[in-house]
Amino acid sequence: MITLEMMPPLMFGGLVLAMLIGFPVAFTLAAVGLSFGFLAIHLGFFDLNFLQAIPGRVFGSVLSNELLLAIPFFTFMGAILERCGLAEDMLDSMGQLFGPIRGGLGYSVIIVGFILGAITGTVAAQVIAMALISMPVMIRYGYNMRYITGVLAASGTITQLVPPSLVLIVLADQLGKSVGDMYLGAWGPSVFQIMLFAGYTFILGLIKPGHVPPVPKDARTLTGWPLWKKCLMGIIPSAVLIFVVLGTMMMGLATPTEAGAMGAVGAIVLAAIHHKDFTSTDRKILILGVIAAGIGTIVAMLYSENLIFKLAFALTYLAVAWICIRAARIPDLRDLITQGYQSTMRLTCMVTFILIGSTCFSVVFLGVSGGVWLEHLLTSLPGGVWGFLIFINLFIFFLAFFLDFFEIAFIILPMIAPIAQKILAPVVGPDAALIWFGVMLCVNMQTSFLHPPFGFALFYLRGVAPKEVKSSDIYWGAMPWIGLQLIMVMLVIIFPVTVTGLLDKPLNVDLDKVKIEVPQIELPPLDLGPPQK
Repeated sequence: MITLEMMPPLMFGGLVLAMLIGFPVAFTLAAVGLSFGFLAIHLGFFDLNFLQAIPGRVFGSVLSNELLLAIPFFTFMGAILERCGLAEDMLDSMGQLFGPIRGGLGYSVIIVGFILGAITGTVAAQVIAMALISMPVMIRYGYNMRYITGVLAASGTITQLVPPSLVLIVLADQLGKSVGDMYLGAWGPSVFQIMLFAGYTFILGLIKPGHVPPVPKDARTLTGWPLWKKCLMGIIPSAVLIFVVLGTMMMGLATPTEAGAMGAVGAIVLAAIHHKDFTSTDRKILILGVIAAGIGTIVAMLYSENLIFKLAFALTYLAVAWICIRAARIPDLRDLITQGYQSTMRLTCMVTFILIGSTCFSVVFLGVSGGVWLEHLLTSLPGGVWGFLIFINLFIFFLAFFLDFFEIAFIILPMIAPIAQKILAPVVGPDAALIWFGVMLCVNMQTSFLHPPFGFALFYLRGVAPKEVKSSDIYWGAMPWIGLQLIMVMLVIIFPVTVTGLLDKPLNVDLDKVKIEVPQIELPPLDLGPPQK
């Protein structure tokens, strides 16, 4: 006889078994949830009316969730930018800038990976683009093969952590926290992660200089101002797009969905600017739009929103509209936009179906007291808070061998988030607890793209690498970088301030000492006149 206490572990085991067989995750979640739901009804644990919560949560928390609307916008933005030529220009200019120093090409890959991560948000785009551009150059100048494969794969996965990462949006939604706060919490670890990567390259240049040799000066095609100009032409438009997407969101000027929509339009503008068919007339219109935006901003800062402000931004909108129309009329960019729509549709449908399946599973799991079972399991771990964090991070690390981050976020997080809030609140406060926890898991889930045998970044690299690159070099090359990512996980655990340092501090107000003083207003005497007869 199956008891109520046996249902949660049976559901979890059934889910793992079904996924190991190879069924699609979205349909596996729904099938396991509904199967155990009908079994629970048969055994009398709850009645059929309990399952009415599933369509209610699907329509209320999934299909009507405005935050999830940001996912297609950011996906489209990444799909456009990965093929528009921006990565090629930045890698070429940065490679020539840092090339003469030891490990210079490695530094350029790391820096460009960080910048692209802040404007694309997709791992596949970065790994493939940077491998196609940088790998032949690094091989030509004698870089160690395992360093080449490792730095390319690791610099591509940093996009998981750098805002506006899709992972952070999903984590914010599942943890019930603000996307802006999640982005603020992720900036510290992402910068430290880049510093670890650069530090490893520097140390490798000291210990084994032959692995990361400098590029000969005669191989540089640009020097002086032309080189700096090319670097700035790649960095400045990217910085503007980063501000449009992240700056407006963090300043409270736009919601994540609105910022994503502006980023999608900005991606089309960047793609048009970098295309060879972008004419001098188009550039003049672009410059006019930029000047108008500057004038409108200055007017808004000094005065109120008057007629000049409205006219200035009207010119800016017309310039952006003109560039988007021009992009649609260039055959290459029109095909690029079509491909962006198609990839966005595929990813959005996948996320929606996984969310629907995870809703079916989580409703039934909670209905058979799965939350109580899981809380008892995790709170009884030895070591208290630190034992909980170590266990969860090891669990997520090994789970990422087999599951994608979407699946981990939609299946595991809703079950452990309430427990994490309860356990971690005494350490960093109730407001920052889930932000700290979410960013920590995001750093951890970077490794899912790197560790063998199912690291997707390694698959992407294998698909575009030349035949002389051995698969063993790709797998062994990833190992030191996985270690660096795990070091970052430990730093986030030991020093929560890396995440909470940029968050707004809660106001410490003693409610017992709050006094509300209402000024006394003297009213004129009330004259009702003589009594009525």
